[in-house]
Amino acid sequence: MTEARSNARPPSPTAGDLPRPALAAALVLAVVAAFGLHTLFVSGPAMREAAGAELVRLIADEDRDVCGQFGMRPGTAQFTACSGELAIVRQKQSDRDHAAAAGIL
Repeated sequence: MTEARSNARPPSPTAGDLPRPALAAALVLAVVAAFGLHTLFVSGPAMREAAGAELVRLIADEDRDVCGQFGMRPGTAQFTACSGELAIVRQKQSDRDHAAAAGIL
């Protein structure tokens, strides 16, 4: 007679042995991770650059509108001085906002 070995290892699991829900969840996780990495490394910098350009355009529009209300036209020394003063006001407001967020004020 032949002897049965009791210490034989069971076969290791393969991809075909995984249950379908686990395989589907792993696939969904891989797709989400791929999109996250794409956003982080490819789309993120472009979106930040576009947002920065939009902010610069909005500030220029505000400067033109506010200084224009006082009769200062773009390209003049008065307009440049007015725009500089508005930049100082914006910076002070930003400093106050950061201080308030930090709980200092």
